[in-house]
Amino acid sequence: MIDSSSLSKIKKIAGSISGNFNTEKIIPLHLIAESEDIEVFYDHYDKGTFDGMTVYDDNEFYIHINIDNHNRFNSPRSRFTLAHELGHYFIDTHRVGLKLGILEPHPSKIDKVQFDKIEREADYFAACLLMPEESFQRDLWKRKKFSFKVIDELSKEYNVSKTSCALRFAEIGNHPIKIVYAENGFVKWQKNSQGFPFWNLLNDKKVPEGLAMADYFNNVKTSIENPEEIFAIDCFEGVKSEDSRRIFYEHCIVYENCALSIIWED
Repeated sequence: MIDSSSLSKIKKIAGSISGNFNTEKIIPLHLIAESEDIEVFYDHYDKGTFDGMTVYDDNEFYIHINIDNHNRFNSPRSRFTLAHELGHYFIDTHRVGLKLGILEPHPSKIDKVQFDKIEREADYFAACLLMPEESFQRDLWKRKKFSFKVIDELSKEYNVSKTSCALRFAEIGNHPIKIVYAENGFVKWQKNSQGFPFWNLLNDKKVPEGLAMADYFNNVKTSIENPEEIFAIDCFEGVKSEDSRRIFYEHCIVYENCALSIIWED
């Protein structure tokens, strides 16, 4: 866990920066880097190695973005990567650690929920910078009812990935949701909004058969018709008998051996 005081400081730093560069909804990350004399390099560093890396050398900071990992310039993925790396620069303890050699330059991967404190702090900075809370919530309240369409629209408006948009919504949104990410039929991570009624999935790691994504991994379906109705009893732990037929909706995004589901209740 990151303590609340750290989160508050990171949010304040990101909010101050976005406030200085938010003439448009899409935050101009390269102008932020240029304002700090940080050179950003987009280059080939081999697929699967890393998304981004911040390096301090000869009294200068450099950010390397790996285009072999689908980080095309100004794409939603590369924007989160760059915002994450800027977090390593703007968060005081990260910047000082890099300068003093206490914090070694290390590869960042943005398509996973981070368990390392340093990486989670940089992820939080990126989310706050790319989707400022006040602006993001104002856009949410324009939409009266939640569906996946809200995530889809906002991700395009802010030029961020659907995953990062959904995670931001889970944190500060106005409707409880659950996000589940799995690979090869096994859950890698899940994230709940405050207020989502069922905290844990059935099974320890294996995707519950009641989820639409299970049909994809079991080769029952090659694509998912979204959204699909699912029943609480088939998916979640701790479901009481009176809630056994409680209906939820699942929107599942699939790609090769991966699937991301966003789950909500009307």
